[in-house]
Amino acid sequence: MVTDIDRQTLLELIDAGAQIVDVLPDREFNNGHIPGAVNIPLKTLTTETVSILRRDKPVVVY
Repeated sequence: MVTDIDRQTLLELIDAGAQIVDVLPDREFNNGHIPGAVNIPLKTLTTETVSILRRDKPVVVY
């Protein structure tokens, strides 16, 4: 399910243990990202690449 969220909701989700996935290319990710975010570039999103994510925690993709 896709849901747009605001900054406050993002911070609450992070505090609650949400997994943060940054879909920018590696170069842009290395220039800056949310602390604790994992990088899975959009072009590489597959069932295999997202298998590192826990199914019991919310996922925020940006």
